[in-house]
Amino acid sequence: MKGPVLGMWQRGLGPELLRGGVLTSAMWRSRIGSSRAMAAGTKRKFKKLMCCNRGEIAIRVFRAATELGMRTVGVYAQEDRHSLHRYKCDESYQLADSITPVGAYLDIDNIIEIAKDKNVDAIHPGYGFLSENAGFAKACEENGIAFVGPQAKVLRLFGDKTEARKLAIDANVNVVPGSPGPIANLEEAREFVEGKNGIGFPVIVKAAHGGGGRGMRVVFDPVEFSESVSRAQSEAEKAFGDGTVFIERFVHRPRHIEVQVLADGTGDVVHLYERDCSVQRRHQKVVEIAPASGLPDKVRETLWSDSVRLIKNSAYKNAGTVEFLIDQNGRHYFIEVNPRVQVEHTVTEEVTGVDVVQSQIRIAQGETLKEIGLEQDKVQLRGYAIQCRVTTENPANNFLPDYGRIDAFRPGEGMGIRLDSAAGFAGAVVTPHYDSLLIKVTAHALEFTKAAEKLRRALLEFRVRGVHTNIPFLKTVLNHPVFLKQQMATDFIDAHPELFVFPPQRDRANKILRFLAENVVNGHPMPGPDKTKEPSQLLPVMPIYDPNQNAPNGWKQVIDKEGPDGFAKAVRKFPYTLLGDTTWRDAHQSLLATRMRTVDMASIAPATSRAFSGLYAIECWGGATFDVCMRFLREDPWQRLHHLRNLVPNVPFQMLLRGANAVGYTSYPDNLVYEFCKHARQGGVDVFRVFDSLNYVDNLLIGMDAVHKADGVVQGEICYTGDVKSTPRKDKYGLDYYLNIADQLVNKGNTHVLGIKDMAGLLKPESARELIGALRKEFPNTPIHVHTHDTGGVGVASMLACAEAGADIVHGAIDSMSGTTSQPPLGSIMESLRQRENWPSKPVKTGKHAIHLPESEKLFELHDYWDTMRGHYAPFEQGARSTSVDVFEHEMPGGQYTNLMFQSQSLGLSKQWKEVKKAYADANRILGNIVKVTPSSKVVGDLAQFMVTNKLSGDDIVERADSLDLPRSVVEFLQGQLGFPYGGFPEPLR
Repeated sequence: MKGPVLGMWQRGLGPELLRGGVLTSAMWRSRIGSSRAMAAGTKRKFKKLMCCNRGEIAIRVFRAATELGMRTVGVYAQEDRHSLHRYKCDESYQLADSITPVGAYLDIDNIIEIAKDKNVDAIHPGYGFLSENAGFAKACEENGIAFVGPQAKVLRLFGDKTEARKLAIDANVNVVPGSPGPIANLEEAREFVEGKNGIGFPVIVKAAHGGGGRGMRVVFDPVEFSESVSRAQSEAEKAFGDGTVFIERFVHRPRHIEVQVLADGTGDVVHLYERDCSVQRRHQKVVEIAPASGLPDKVRETLWSDSVRLIKNSAYKNAGTVEFLIDQNGRHYFIEVNPRVQVEHTVTEEVTGVDVVQSQIRIAQGETLKEIGLEQDKVQLRGYAIQCRVTTENPANNFLPDYGRIDAFRPGEGMGIRLDSAAGFAGAVVTPHYDSLLIKVTAHALEFTKAAEKLRRALLEFRVRGVHTNIPFLKTVLNHPVFLKQQMATDFIDAHPELFVFPPQRDRANKILRFLAENVVNGHPMPGPDKTKEPSQLLPVMPIYDPNQNAPNGWKQVIDKEGPDGFAKAVRKFPYTLLGDTTWRDAHQSLLATRMRTVDMASIAPATSRAFSGLYAIECWGGATFDVCMRFLREDPWQRLHHLRNLVPNVPFQMLLRGANAVGYTSYPDNLVYEFCKHARQGGVDVFRVFDSLNYVDNLLIGMDAVHKADGVVQGEICYTGDVKSTPRKDKYGLDYYLNIADQLVNKGNTHVLGIKDMAGLLKPESARELIGALRKEFPNTPIHVHTHDTGGVGVASMLACAEAGADIVHGAIDSMSGTTSQPPLGSIMESLRQRENWPSKPVKTGKHAIHLPESEKLFELHDYWDTMRGHYAPFEQGARSTSVDVFEHEMPGGQYTNLMFQSQSLGLSKQWKEVKKAYADANRILGNIVKVTPSSKVVGDLAQFMVTNKLSGDDIVERADSLDLPRSVVEFLQGQLGFPYGGFPEPLR
């Protein structure tokens, strides 16, 4: 057997060929019954899912599976060991070495071996690589692993475009006139095109077993016919291992429309409407749109019905795309079925709200479309979505792929923008081994032109340095009148050379930075714990504002005119969630060991007062800033307060008051606390966040009463620890615990605002909903404020959950000073709230006052300033470089993290930081699982360092307590000098 006959025999169609030479529709229909019977088999719940792919599609699959409660497994080639996708899964394993980097992802035996060894239940192939390989699907089946995709038989069918064409004809779906089967040789090809009954030119030669534009040639002239066929065959052989081609009439200037379908294998099929993929370059899609506009309703409905009918006739199961060409007269022709998820599935998800990837996984588990909740009449369109693929190709040099390290990467974001990243981050190395996709950017809006505007705006915000990108080209496409009128055909790019006219990227900032880096000389380093880190010498770009124009009035004026009680009522009645900014206090305490100087805050203060006039408050004083000012910065904290107050007359100032400890680390006489609050209020503090390190209510009430006497806004805070929805180990801090303290703060302390102080970032979204929801129900008239840290990476989600549950104010930090041990980014919280709550652009009236809600554009300028200034403090930045879930184990407060690290270095424990964190958790255990915030957190930290220094475990401390010289702070805690912990002191340490 030779040629196509051998190929079809290898694909399992040989017996039918022996009986009749072709696979008849009757034969295929006979298979459908048995296939549907199999599809109706038992259901299977996946616990662990692998994606045997890379880049953004692997990340997309991992996220979908995680949301379904599955553990995720990734694989990577040696050349991909630093790729982003391997860090986005729960487990990742290196593939065996291959002849080529791509070959590693095509090694079926190795992938199956890893999957079996790691107890993987299912494998999602993504797109490309093995996604359409029937042999791989069969291998999964034979090894008891579910393949998240169509059945092997269906992959064979649609992998052979000639057979798919026959099935379409049998289903009464229009096809482009073409060869009835594979073309065996050049002579046969000439006869079919130029013979007596030939279809004539132009024609398109296509690979029979592939896609993506490979093995495809358009031929207009007989002179170039022979060479084009030979090249198509050669390209198909290299790309797909099979050089078989077929020929169709070339439809001149068509639109390329595809219909997304989902089928559960029982005969139930739904379509998710269509996508317009007409913007192409060399048969590769560049921009995708959903839905397609400008189509007659009759044509659109015919595309849907043809797609559903064709898929039903094939006993299809899972997601797929039915692709059509529509000519200038509105006639449509079926071209192929892509039996996999497509790169552009995102636009369909945006306009329908259907998670295509999750649907794939659930169908593979045996769920039907109805069980998933997908019924045709329930799938509705909302607006338009447009996707661009940002790649490292140089459009000024014929889209030559570029490689190298990405020096800077700042994506465009905002309302209506979705980002699916492949390698988009600073420090990523783009290699020549794989495709050049950096990130997919999808915009969604109710109108097509608005979606295009959003997408172009997002691309304008992108800053990618170190490699060339196609962003300049994409911006010209999105701004072209033909595109905006949706009149483009597949020749749109070729027909409009003006798309390639754009200004060159100057990359001025990066060039300056490189110049300075190469010409820098050794000088006197800034005194700091890490002398190997040089402070940045780059001067920040200052926001532009009119100094002669006063800053808009804000909540400060509400306090001054209405008093604390009136302020609290106005906040509670305000229809939108308010934001507080910690950049001037807790953010730099958490990231930079509290070393921020007054001058750097004062420089940006006037611009902040204008950009953020609608903030609930700026936290700028108290806590660790007080003693650090004096001990390390040689500054007067009172002068700092007065100076900043003069520069920001319209935004309330907030401070952190440690109850009876004021701003110290031990209890002070009551009269000192009262006098301190009086002077702080006179100096410019408006809102006092009063807390106690052990939630000891008696100490809290002293601080709250002192603020009342000073006529300040009392914000009674409850320190959050453990998890209200978590394990028995922490059930001492259940919901009743917090409600009881809140009741005392509201009814005994007469707090104006009730605060939750999540100093370690332990408050997870679901716990936030439960806690804040219960507080809101119990205290409907009291404003609720929530403060957290982003150490575990859940900060933004938790703050949004709090707002959803009824919180009035949430804390964040300017984005460039946010994340990890600091607070979550204000920008992300702001834009999420703006979208959900539909923030107005005009000032919001509250009584006699008008409040300007924060705007993203103004945030950008502040972000850039702090982004630069943070580099000036590089020697002090020793905190977590990324979020880490181990915070839920050691529970270390974000503000303590960097300070404890510095202390550990001074004790010679810098190389034992991991052990210090473990000891911190152990110390907390033997101390009775206490609330941890300054100064109680210092007790735990001191004991942890003592344990590591002396190589002691927690059990050793308990057994030898009588003989050990424990740190002074630990002894004072056990003597009750900080108050009394909930549940009492632990035995036998007491």
